[in-house]
Amino acid sequence: MNTTFYKYQGTGNDFIILDNRFGAYNNLLSKQIEILCDRKFGIGADGLMLMNTKEGYDFEMIYYNADGKMSTMCGNGGRCMIRFANDIGIHKYTYLFSAVDGDHEGEIDNDNKIRLKMKNVSDLEFHNNHAILNTGSPHFVKFVNDVENVDVVETGRDIRESKQYASEGINVNFVETIDDDKIFVRTYERGVEDETLSCGTGVTAAALVAAHNERGFNRVEVKTPGGNLSVEFEKISDSEFENIWLCGPADLVFKGDIEIKVN
Repeated sequence: MNTTFYKYQGTGNDFIILDNRFGAYNNLLSKQIEILCDRKFGIGADGLMLMNTKEGYDFEMIYYNADGKMSTMCGNGGRCMIRFANDIGIHKYTYLFSAVDGDHEGEIDNDNKIRLKMKNVSDLEFHNNHAILNTGSPHFVKFVNDVENVDVVETGRDIRESKQYASEGINVNFVETIDDDKIFVRTYERGVEDETLSCGTGVTAAALVAAHNERGFNRVEVKTPGGNLSVEFEKISDSEFENIWLCGPADLVFKGDIEIKVN
């Protein structure tokens, strides 16, 4: 099957997008997705997304990790989908789309950055040396002194494959405080099973844990290996957050055609 694909990236987190509004890719196999995402035998990406139609929404986002398995919410993927929608002629001031974790709004601001509204969070748990929360995907957040020298792959994999998290998996974020409202985040992502240059739900999780105002409005600037993002939110309590917006760039890398093998 000959397929037109689009490659997008948001702060180095890269995705294959297929326009599935007419149902052409409803029967994609996990193995086919895995091969498309392979950086040596396919296009290469951290994940693949389908843009579907859904009544009452501008589009529906279906997300698969690079291992070919359908996954939970992807923040940078959502921002790339908004850019893609705009690029193919779906022009809105505010986008409304459906994803696996529910409804999301999105905007393209005056600086051409993509703003994505994330789900509210009410389950932040603090432990001895880390925090656990779900920002559309589950995250483990650990603060460190020198994040550039952390072995993210080995340490992240050990946590992700530990007895507590092995069955469902968890994304592991290592975070360094730069100043009161800026952090540096590196993430090991389940499904990719490697460090990615950026993780939108991970950046969001780290920013919530790093909130500098005890209550009310917070804006946290976030450095990642792939670029800079920001997270704006209202802190309601130590474990509750609302009006969460993930903000940053998302761009087309290239468009092409590929033959998707059936077997």
